[in-house]
Amino acid sequence: MHTRAASWLRHRLGRAVVLFYALALVLPAPGLWLRRPHPLPPSHLTLHTAPLLLSLVLFSAGLQVPVRALGALLRRPKALLAGLVLHLAIPLAVVPFVAFLLRRTPDADGGSGLLTAMILVVAMPVAAGATVWTDKGEGDQPTMVGLVLASTLLSPLTTPVLLATLSPLLSGGYAHTLAATGRLSEGGFTLTAVVLPCAAGLLCALVLPAHWLGRLVTAVAPSAMAGSLVLTYVNASGALGSVLARPRPLLFAAALAVAALVCLLSFVLGRVAARLLRLDAATASSLTLACGMNNSSASAVLITASLPDKPHLLLPVLAYGLLQKTAANRIVTRLRPPPIAAGA
Repeated sequence: MHTRAASWLRHRLGRAVVLFYALALVLPAPGLWLRRPHPLPPSHLTLHTAPLLLSLVLFSAGLQVPVRALGALLRRPKALLAGLVLHLAIPLAVVPFVAFLLRRTPDADGGSGLLTAMILVVAMPVAAGATVWTDKGEGDQPTMVGLVLASTLLSPLTTPVLLATLSPLLSGGYAHTLAATGRLSEGGFTLTAVVLPCAAGLLCALVLPAHWLGRLVTAVAPSAMAGSLVLTYVNASGALGSVLARPRPLLFAAALAVAALVCLLSFVLGRVAARLLRLDAATASSLTLACGMNNSSASAVLITASLPDKPHLLLPVLAYGLLQKTAANRIVTRLRPPPIAAGA
């Protein structure tokens, strides 16, 4: 069902993401312009580019869900339930550990800024892009699709709960900042920018005739992938633009280190859980990917919407987005199911 254009872009997505990061570094001005709200005269509407692009990406993800394959998952829900529990439990284990380490640093607020960004990442649903890595690694696609959908549909409940639970770890005013962000997510951000677009795509996949659905996917899939690259550029421009204006190499290094630690621990805990559950290679790969791949684009959009005066918080979010893709590539290579013998 993928178009030739979408397939071409999908196979070059990693290199394209790096290219758009570099573009944001050398030419951030258009991205900074796109980050701002734009009134639409003569109406009283305002265009917010980043949430609109995020909605397009999630609509496309819902549109391409293999709905019929989910029936088998409901008959064997162990991996799905384990993934949802881990999606909530891993942030509660990883973030306090990272906060403990940051308290040992000379930072006056105990690294609360970096910690705020990481909390906003791990509180997001499983990234829709995880399905691409599952497909590449020949993993259990129904399990991954189920985890993406379930975590997305539950995010209006789970995201505010995680933010409220982890906010006492912060100091220096960041606890209040995170609480305000939690109120925004509870007040409609996760519903309007995350859940509704995904649900609309899923509804189209359920009710549209096959030939109409095929035409819609043909039009939407390449646009959504291009939109995800523009969203990457917009988010990166906000962070890297401030870095260029006021270079802070220590902040950049700390953001990279914290993002790497949170990413590593999330994947490791997912891998350990898959071993304890004795899952087959394909399902273990999907579960591990789901534990480490969070929707960093959604967290970046949330930071842009709720904390426009703190663009430096985007640095660890962008670092996490790159690192989780690097880790995912290694995981799908190591956990790819063995080929079936020709005579089997």
